Amino acid sequence: MIRAFSYFASGDFVTGMMMILSSLFVVLCCTPIHEFAHGYVAYKLGDDTAKVQGRLTINPLAHLDLIGSIMILLFGIGYAKPVPVSARRLKNPKRDMAIIAIAGPLSNLIMGFIYNFIAIAISHIANYSSMSSAFYVFFTLAAEINVMLAVFNLIPIPPLDGSKVLASALPTKTYFKYMQYERYIMIGLMILLFTGALNGVIRFLTGIMMSFISIIPNLIFK
Repeated sequence: MIRAFSYFASGDFVTGMMMILSSLFVVLCCTPIHEFAHGYVAYKLGDDTAKVQGRLTINPLAHLDLIGSIMILLFGIGYAKPVPVSARRLKNPKRDMAIIAIAGPLSNLIMGFIYNFIAIAISHIANYSSMSSAFYVFFTLAAEINVMLAVFNLIPIPPLDGSKVLASALPTKTYFKYMQYERYIMIGLMILLFTGALNGVIRFLTGIMMSFISIIPNLIFK
């Protein structure tokens, strides 16, 4: 949304508005799917905690976190309210927790691919007009934000999903010792986010992933 203001200032109201709308779309429609993916995979692996607590839904009201949503709107990176998972109900807790964790970022990558596919299709098929240009910007930004969220969540530090994937590769004692510092690591992560220290790395990795998911649609619409 911060980037949108620069477009408003330059007189490009269409691009600025599409930036705001795409961010709202991700907050209201994509982050709930991310959390639903966690809950659904956990349910399939034997843990019904999310279902019992009413989190096995794509209703945004069940998942939105105020601070995390504001961060997505302002910076393109944020979070929703984590879906509860009970490791004790899983047959293979260490492995299953990693599978559950990866489900969220994977859903963002799938959504990113779909929206990027639509954007590229628009750029190749639709005749140039202010309407087609606006839709192109909307879907391109929706794809970028989803990919950025996937990259961000795969960072292997708590409480992000990547830390649970890391847990499957670490000895249990080492992981629990690491998790003792979760609160301090989270504070450090928030500082890095608000100061923009992670922006360069996240945007670089997002750019690589965007190029990768553009291969198939570019071949189709060549």
